[in-house]
Amino acid sequence: MKYLRYDTDDPIVALATPWGTSALAVIRGSGMGSIELTASIFDKPEVLKKARGNSSHHGFINEPRGGPIDEVVVQVYRAPLSYTGQDSVEISCHGSLPGIAAILEAMKKVGFRDAEPGEYTLRAFLNQKMDLTRAEAVREIVEAKSRTAHDLALGRLSGALETRIEVLKRNVVLMLSHAELLLDYPEDELDEAQDIDTEILSSTISAIDDLLATYGTGRLYQEGVKVAITGKTNAGKSSLFNLFLREDRSIVSELHGTTRDYIESWITMDGIPVCLFDTAGLRPSNSGVEREGIRRTAEIVRNADVVVYLVDGPVGVLDEDREFLVRPDITHRSIAVWNKIDITESVAPDGFIGLSTVTGEGFGDLEAALAHQIGAPDLRGGWDGMDWCPGTRPGNPAVIDSVRQKEHLESALRSLMHVREGIDCQMPTDALATDLRDALDAFGELTGEVTTQDILDVMFSQFCVGK
Repeated sequence: MKYLRYDTDDPIVALATPWGTSALAVIRGSGMGSIELTASIFDKPEVLKKARGNSSHHGFINEPRGGPIDEVVVQVYRAPLSYTGQDSVEISCHGSLPGIAAILEAMKKVGFRDAEPGEYTLRAFLNQKMDLTRAEAVREIVEAKSRTAHDLALGRLSGALETRIEVLKRNVVLMLSHAELLLDYPEDELDEAQDIDTEILSSTISAIDDLLATYGTGRLYQEGVKVAITGKTNAGKSSLFNLFLREDRSIVSELHGTTRDYIESWITMDGIPVCLFDTAGLRPSNSGVEREGIRRTAEIVRNADVVVYLVDGPVGVLDEDREFLVRPDITHRSIAVWNKIDITESVAPDGFIGLSTVTGEGFGDLEAALAHQIGAPDLRGGWDGMDWCPGTRPGNPAVIDSVRQKEHLESALRSLMHVREGIDCQMPTDALATDLRDALDAFGELTGEVTTQDILDVMFSQFCVGK
């Protein structure tokens, strides 16, 4: 634990709840001597010093050699039965910003230092309280934008992915042990290829393929998709934006060019986080501000996963609309909407969804088309089609959602594919063993058994302070 740029035995402190006025706040301390240091500013020091693990104690936090700061409840955790695996405390205090700041300052005066981002979870990993897949899941739960994303991350935190990787590792270890046995006893006349179980090899390759196939689902639910609502001025874009949000967020006006800049907001569709963009209307303009809004609209449309293009029904489809919808970079990710069907008798043309943002007619069809365009997998009714992991509760399938996990799985897969090709080509046992060891190393990097300081620094620096 000493190879990082800071000492992971130091007593550290951080606010674990958001910085803001609230009914309660939680201040977290961990590390060598953290209970004794907290006791030195607690009005009942001997109570904390003698406290058993997983116990709560009411009292006051005082200034070092001074008066009381706040009435608190201190929870005491004894190593190794704590989140970090170290002696730890959690102070529940009133959510007064001056009071929180005073307690943090008092704790630093008696020997605590400020925690680095993600340092609590890093210590949990270093003290073998969790592997890297679970550590990543901690951040993913905090950052989840939908209940489904939260549940998938909770599955990883509960060990769904770790358990699946352990099964794959055991398979590789079993195959490697056969290969190394042949290397230790070369005088035995054995068929080398047959001593690496090809059924286990094939099932392991297939299981990795299945895990890799979940990457798109994991990223979809964790990161969400970007949906741009665009079209010419006064087509009803802001009204549709408000309809999706079920609130009057964007200004609606009959005047052209009301929206000069984009507005964005998050919604959830079938558990998938969706970032909606209400964009400036597309039209020629001499206004510098409006031209800048249209330029930003083009940028948003270029980066959007789905483009919802509105046409003003009473006006009809103009040449500019047709030109936009047939663009090669747009056609495969666009949904054409014929708006204002409540005030026009014109029927929506083929390929358009008829909609009234005033009455809501056709909105269900638009939502269904958007869900289809997003490509939401059906995770309802027991997560149909998802791969279950032994030992995890229903609702927690093994799903990967980070580039790091994907790359290490791909590395393991390549090594095992080399083994299969080597068996077919009757390669020597030592070559097969090398590829099996490479696969084992890839799994080790995935779970954190094989890692480097740089990897840990990058991973845990993305966490919030206090987690």
